[in-house]
Amino acid sequence: MKAESFVRILGAEFFTGVPDSQLKPLCNYLMHTYGIDPNHHIIAANEGNCTAIAAGYHLATGKVPLVYMQNSGEGNIINPLASLLNEKVYQIPMIFVIGWRGEPGVHDEPQHIYQGEVTVSLMDVMGVTSFIVSKDTTEEELSTVMEQFRALLGEGKDVAFIIRKGALTYAEPVDYRNRYAMKREEIIEHITAASGSDPIISTTGKASRELFEIRARAKESHERDFLTVGSMGHASSIALGTAINKPETTVWCIDGDGAALMHMGAMAVIGSVSPDNLIHIIINNEAHETVGGMPTAASSADLTAIAKACGYQSAVRAETFEELDEALRQAKENHCLSLIEVMSSIGARADLGRPTTTALENKQNFMEYLKHLK
Repeated sequence: MKAESFVRILGAEFFTGVPDSQLKPLCNYLMHTYGIDPNHHIIAANEGNCTAIAAGYHLATGKVPLVYMQNSGEGNIINPLASLLNEKVYQIPMIFVIGWRGEPGVHDEPQHIYQGEVTVSLMDVMGVTSFIVSKDTTEEELSTVMEQFRALLGEGKDVAFIIRKGALTYAEPVDYRNRYAMKREEIIEHITAASGSDPIISTTGKASRELFEIRARAKESHERDFLTVGSMGHASSIALGTAINKPETTVWCIDGDGAALMHMGAMAVIGSVSPDNLIHIIINNEAHETVGGMPTAASSADLTAIAKACGYQSAVRAETFEELDEALRQAKENHCLSLIEVMSSIGARADLGRPTTTALENKQNFMEYLKHLK
């Protein structure tokens, strides 16, 4: 089904969410039609954030908003669903559009498997009536379901459309780019060179995939790296927990701007603990590049100023490899909580692979490596 037909039938006028590769046709349609327009379309920091924005829209207009997300974001909406939207509280109606990664019977990456199994049941438990949209769903069928859903929305209830792989299409190309020249994979190569034998915890998405392939090309062991293949926004907190318990070891965290924004409160906690052995690197391409390139709010946020305000002793920004290498050198020598924001272009190799070890093997090898560090 065409994304524009899907939106027309649902009838929403305001859209907010977190981009998802499964929903790329919808996201591209919204970007092509509205861009980032506070009156019609906002890309949020996380799924709870967009749910609350949508609730405010309903309070101000009385209209029903549409919230889109990957199913990995269902966990972030549980609290507002239960304590804000629910009919026993404020009865705020909302249409959720959820990309179904890890659908049972469809091959996907390990971080999506269990989430895929519980996607529909989570909505059931939360009292959200759902409908699964597939390649075979017709406009007539969707229209009939939407008529039924409008009755539920009129009662202050919430509904969800679970989108199978390939169910939506959009023909118009959307070009996502920024003004920065450094490529993320090359940035990570500089980080691995500077970190030496120190452990690295990397965020979900293409950054971890690139780190894995960099080690493979160099014929280096993967045991130093914990690849946070899921749990977007939490790599820096994992790094904090590791750094606290290995105080004589420098721990490096490779983060992304979308991930850092998703749970930015982690930076305040990191700053309050202030471990002098943690180097937090945010590779900022101002985009949700792993799922298609849609923009983040990082283009208007000063991440180094935020880090300093949160208690990081050092926070610098690098836009060239010379600046990056100097920032990496100083961070390693300073022995204090440090943040490096590295400005990156959007894009990755078309032939970028995926880790050949399982998530469990990665964890076991990393833990074994940490045993020998203090």
